[in-house]
Amino acid sequence: MDVIHIGGIQMKQQFMEALMQESLSGVARIPKSDLHSHAGRGGNIRYVSRWANTAIDPPSERFASLGGMADWFVAHVKCHCPGLEGYLIRVQASFIQAAEDGIRLLALSFGLDEVRALGGMELFIRTMNELRSRFAPETLFMPELALDRGSNPDEAKEEFEAALASGWFRSVDICGNELAQPASRFKGLYRLARSYGVMLRAHTGEFGTADDVLEAVEELELDEVHHGIAAAQSPLVMKRLADDGIRLHVCPTSNIMLSRVESYGSHPIRQLYDYGVPVTVNTDDLLIFDQTVSQEYLNLYRSGLMTAEELNAIREEGLKAYGPGKGGRG
Repeated sequence: MDVIHIGGIQMKQQFMEALMQESLSGVARIPKSDLHSHAGRGGNIRYVSRWANTAIDPPSERFASLGGMADWFVAHVKCHCPGLEGYLIRVQASFIQAAEDGIRLLALSFGLDEVRALGGMELFIRTMNELRSRFAPETLFMPELALDRGSNPDEAKEEFEAALASGWFRSVDICGNELAQPASRFKGLYRLARSYGVMLRAHTGEFGTADDVLEAVEELELDEVHHGIAAAQSPLVMKRLADDGIRLHVCPTSNIMLSRVESYGSHPIRQLYDYGVPVTVNTDDLLIFDQTVSQEYLNLYRSGLMTAEELNAIREEGLKAYGPGKGGRG
C-alpha cells in the first residue's frame, strides 16, 4: 500500500513524547487517520452546541443497545439541528474536527438516504467536496457508501450501483444491527462493488461472535472490518485475519459506551495487536461519544494497555492509503 508522508523517525518521537507527557494538543498535532466515522455524527459536540445556541451535554451513562444510542442522538443532538441545514452543519463539523485533530486520512460514511436528501449524486458530491475543500483542505478524503444491515439488498441495487458508478465513493459498508440478517444477503452487492474497484468493508463483530466476523469476511470477501473486536474470542479467527492482512477499524470509546467492553484497560485491541491483526483507532460517532482520535490514543496509553511505541505503530498503520489490489482508485 502507498503511505502518506508521516515524517519518519522525528514524527514517531514527537507522537510518543506527546503520549508520555499526556499532552492532548501535542497528540493532535501529529498526522493520524480516522477510518471509521459516520458523516452526520462525526463532529465536535461543542461546535454543534454553539451553532444551535444551546448546551448539549454528552451522554452520562452507557447505552444498553444501538437503539438506545440512536434515541439519545435524536433527543439530545439531532433535535437541535434538524432537516437539511442541520445535517449539513453536522457534516461540516466532521470536517472541521478532522482538521483540528490532525486527521490526514478520513473515511466518512454516507447512506443513500443522505444522497437523496440533497437531490441526487451530482449535487451531493459537489456539496461534500466543497465542505471538505473549505474546512479540511489538507485531509485526504475517502468517502464510504453505507447500507443498513436491515435493508433489502435487492431493492437497493439500482440506487447502490448508480452511486458507485459516480466514481466518488472509495469503499462500501453495511452498518446498523449486524444481527438483522446474514451478511451473505449482501453478497451480490459486494461483488458488484468489487467490480467498481472500491474497498469492501462491513460492520461485524461489534455485537456478534468471532464466527460472525469470519463469516462476513468470507461471504463478502472483505478487505477490512469495522469493529471486529469479537475476533479476539478466537485465536483461529485472529490468525486468519492476521494471515490475510484484514484490518480492523476499532473504536474503543464506542465499544465501552455501547457496553461491549468494560474499560480501556481491558479492550481486546490488545489481543488483536498481539496476534498480528492490523488495527486502527477511530471515533465511530464523535457527536455522541465525545472522544477524538487523539483522545482515544491517550485513553489507551493512560490505561496502561499499550505502550507509546505500539500506539505509534497503530497510528502509522492507519495512515496507509489505498493501493493496488486494495480497492482504491487514484
